[in-house]
Amino acid sequence: MNLTELSVTEKAALLSGASEWDSRGNERAGIPSFVMSDGPHGVRRQLGSGDHLGLGASKPATCFPTAGTVADSWDPALAEQMGRALGREAHDLDVNVLLGPGMNIKRNPLCGRNFEYYSEDPMVAGRMASGLIRGIQSNGVAACPKHFAVNSQELRRQASNSVIDERTLRELYLTAFEIAVREARPWAIMSSYNEINGVYAHENKHLLAHILRDEWGFDGMVVSDWGGSDSAVAAVKAGGTLEMPSPGFTSVRELVAAVGRGELTEADLDKRVAEIAKIADRTHFNGVGRDDLLTDDVIAKHHDIARRVAEGSIVLLKNTAVRTTDAATPGADSTEGQKEGNVAAPILPLRPGMRVAVVGDLAKTPRYQGSGSSKINATREENILQELNNAADITVSGYQQGYERHGGENRALIEDAVALASSNATDVVLAVIGLDERSESEGLDRSTMSLPKAQLDLVKALVSTGKPVVVVLVAGSPVELPFFDDVAAMLYVGLSGQAGASAAVRVLTGAVNPSGHLTETWPIKYEDVPSAAYYPVPQRDAAYREGPFVGYRYYETAKVPVRFPFGYGLSYSSFTYSDLACDDSGVSFAVTNDSDVPGATVAQMYVRGVAGGAMRPALELKGFMKVGLGAHESKVVHMGFDRYTFRNYDVKADQWQVETGEREVLVGDCVERLPLSAHCVVTEDTAKAIAAASDATTDGKTAGALAASVPVFAPVAADPRLGHYLIGDVKHVTDDEFAVLLGANANGRSKSDSGVFGPNDPISSWIGSRGFLARTIAKVLTSREAKTREKTGQPDLNALFVLNMPPRAMCKMTQGMIDSAMVDAVVKVANGHAFRGIGSFIAGFFRNQSANKRIAKELKSHD
Repeated sequence: MNLTELSVTEKAALLSGASEWDSRGNERAGIPSFVMSDGPHGVRRQLGSGDHLGLGASKPATCFPTAGTVADSWDPALAEQMGRALGREAHDLDVNVLLGPGMNIKRNPLCGRNFEYYSEDPMVAGRMASGLIRGIQSNGVAACPKHFAVNSQELRRQASNSVIDERTLRELYLTAFEIAVREARPWAIMSSYNEINGVYAHENKHLLAHILRDEWGFDGMVVSDWGGSDSAVAAVKAGGTLEMPSPGFTSVRELVAAVGRGELTEADLDKRVAEIAKIADRTHFNGVGRDDLLTDDVIAKHHDIARRVAEGSIVLLKNTAVRTTDAATPGADSTEGQKEGNVAAPILPLRPGMRVAVVGDLAKTPRYQGSGSSKINATREENILQELNNAADITVSGYQQGYERHGGENRALIEDAVALASSNATDVVLAVIGLDERSESEGLDRSTMSLPKAQLDLVKALVSTGKPVVVVLVAGSPVELPFFDDVAAMLYVGLSGQAGASAAVRVLTGAVNPSGHLTETWPIKYEDVPSAAYYPVPQRDAAYREGPFVGYRYYETAKVPVRFPFGYGLSYSSFTYSDLACDDSGVSFAVTNDSDVPGATVAQMYVRGVAGGAMRPALELKGFMKVGLGAHESKVVHMGFDRYTFRNYDVKADQWQVETGEREVLVGDCVERLPLSAHCVVTEDTAKAIAAASDATTDGKTAGALAASVPVFAPVAADPRLGHYLIGDVKHVTDDEFAVLLGANANGRSKSDSGVFGPNDPISSWIGSRGFLARTIAKVLTSREAKTREKTGQPDLNALFVLNMPPRAMCKMTQGMIDSAMVDAVVKVANGHAFRGIGSFIAGFFRNQSANKRIAKELKSHD
């Protein structure tokens, strides 16, 4: 039947969930219900009704490396291979829509969910996500990139307002999503919890209609984050399709009433219903090949894929030469070969015959994923100690725990580790250290960039033995490394999935040549981060005062020294870049492997802005490619210019523009190592050709009209309104100065200081309530979460969710048990009117139940 023939109530019912993970279907219209599941790096198909925080039991599935780790491969083809495996498992586990990948820009290293996000740079995030999306959807399963958009902190995540200027929004925080939408065509997208300049993302017409649908051509479903919808009516108007998980029939009643008042038209509903029908049709398999369980063959095959992804993503951060003799001589760089006798050679890869002392709780009890809704019930599990014991030609001289996993002081553990390291039976010490489960989690931002003191003390003590120390670092985001100069080598494995241990050992022993490069800058200390002074924001308004100067865009422009620059990564091979040339489609250059060892490097192309043109960072990444080379092999690499290469957003004209003038293009293997550079002139014809070609293709190869230019590139002139950024003083931009940047786009509103709470203030803020009951609820939840984290080493996700949740989410998360009138009653309690609020709540409960029964009866009459 034609969808327009459905009743208003039937249409409204299709726009909210039926349960925690299922949409509503309509048999009369031939629209089946579809199943959604978390899945950024594994399918979390929960048993029974489930929950959205990863607390309930879920079916076994492959745990692949997290997005922050996969990104370090700089290999969209590898991400696509992982996506195909993810989509296959989603299909087999009866999942229609996989909620991932996470694509938010890493604004600050303390964001608790950074392990789920790709990069501080939108080109990397967009291209890596595109690969994953293509892979997932090749199985007929919808990918659902998230969280759209400007979602940068976990504190107050459901009650935070991201205040941002339009140019920063467009150029930095939306570009990754734009690349993914244009190049991979996802069938769904998830809106974020937060407001953007005063308007919730799920009802932000500027975001969902003007940009996502009209500009980028998105034709799929926009689903709210779980409990992230505010007004169902405003969402339908703005372009929000599906409200999840299940508000019961509360939203249905609101939509029907809005149509009756003339506030909403049936045509508005028809647009959203058509999007539901489309995703249901695209992902409908009729149960073919789906048995809700993974076969042994699939489990084994996908474990191998997870290992290959981890191997391609591991980053070698340091590998110094140490002087040893004979059998104790570590593996040497093959470019020089291994000499007999007393020689100095890189400590990695470990040489056959090496006797290795393994130290660290994380070596025996692995941590390979983060906490929260993405947590996977892995099909297999490995640990580094076991894999080293299984490695040929390597002897494990012993194992010591070294530290309490969750940071407690225990000097005896350090002394035992030092005794093992000092033993004559030990040639080298492998220290496996990192962050624990409670450090990186959905719902909780990190409090520090430091490693636990117990681990720092351990490394210092191990170094003092005089034995070479190799550090394996397990973490989903940067940490401070005060011991970096003292250790012989360091390998960053990130959160590398269920096969990460074997991948790490294969790199340590030389079976795999490391080729990962960092996709975020590692500052020397947290105070160097541009947003350090005001992150996370405990109040409602989170002002993005640093503008586009995030990550390397800030450090390179302000000339702030860093521990590891963006794009950094070492190898057991060595590479040379040469022969850069600009032509009418992009740049080409040669890459040569100068060593005897096959390996891969990440070629990166950066662009400087037009001299005297719009204010912008000193350098911006505009292209990259993973280049694999055999021993002494050379390849010519071409990187094309596309719609993203030279553009900037003109706020006054409210459109993208390509500035004409001289540009400098630089190429190398990280932002601080760019040996090749060329100058070119972008003409008006160039701009038109790039725009036309970008509209006609998505492969990054476009036509252009670049002319060679001799003059030396001049520094970009500072826009006087943004001069603060160019001298690195972003921490001191005043409210008035920031308001100038926002201009007419600033429509956010500051939280009142009156102490009066509303339906959009988080329950954590009740700790300052005048009402005893509300204040007690907030204090009990806060205390419970802290005690659980201390006792178990795991965050209390339920308590965190409730603390961050505003009362309005109660009517979105309770399957219709609570409606908006009952929320208003809860707010009365928060404002100190406990008896009045409780009375209103009880009366509202019975009214709500009666109204829900009427809607259910009406819907049943149409069956």
